[in-house]
Amino acid sequence: MKEETLLSAHPVSDEMRATVLENLAELEQRHQVTVLFACESGSRGWGFASPDSDYDVRFVYVNRLPWYLTVDPGRDVIEQPISGELDINGWDLRKALQLLRESNPTLLEWLRSPIVYSQATPWAGRLRVLAEEGFSPVRGYHHYVSMAKKNLREHLYGEVVRYKKYLYVLRPLLAARWIREGRGVPPMRFAELAAQTLTDTALIDEVNALLEVKMRAGEAATSPRWVGIHDFIERELAIAMAHTLDKGPKADGRQLDQYLHDAVLYFDAQS
Repeated sequence: MKEETLLSAHPVSDEMRATVLENLAELEQRHQVTVLFACESGSRGWGFASPDSDYDVRFVYVNRLPWYLTVDPGRDVIEQPISGELDINGWDLRKALQLLRESNPTLLEWLRSPIVYSQATPWAGRLRVLAEEGFSPVRGYHHYVSMAKKNLREHLYGEVVRYKKYLYVLRPLLAARWIREGRGVPPMRFAELAAQTLTDTALIDEVNALLEVKMRAGEAATSPRWVGIHDFIERELAIAMAHTLDKGPKADGRQLDQYLHDAVLYFDAQS
């Protein structure tokens, strides 16, 4: 199945990209940090944004050396109040590496985002390699199956359903299938994920129809239940919940420690 058989779009205008970079530069100055990597998360990164979707900017940053040398740890996140359509927040590198050690799927998705606002070379590339090498199929699988089950229960049992909620169940279910088939870290782009895991032409056509209307409608738009998609979700979730994976490798803590050491010293020297 070719990837282009499924609709996908990642709309970020040059003006918005410039606005994001201005905000990141202001955060760097205000908090005395360096942004190591910044990307788009959420529906724009997945490829099915609505016209009124927020810009979900996520980043990993490095503090100055003294921040890491205190007895009491400092705050390890930077969160901006949502301003208009811009939602920006990030994690300190040590926090990110702790989450990477546990194969955190959210961080893995950030590192695979098709929309990258900024990245420090070669540091972002090294971080991606560490994430891939330490990926735990068990943790990733449990995360995606639990997410699909939760979103199905909370959002898809009414007679009227928000379009995007179908995708919020389909995406983790297909990511779980990807892992179950032994393919490693799932791609972030929904079109790539679906094109390589779905083979039922009728289902693909219905998913494409859902994507088309979702990408034209507002975030809150609703419709009656999509029967074919709903039936597939019920069947796929049952299969996913009945499957057990063998444990995979855990990220090498020594490599993560070395990366943190090298990055902090490097960026501190550049400040």
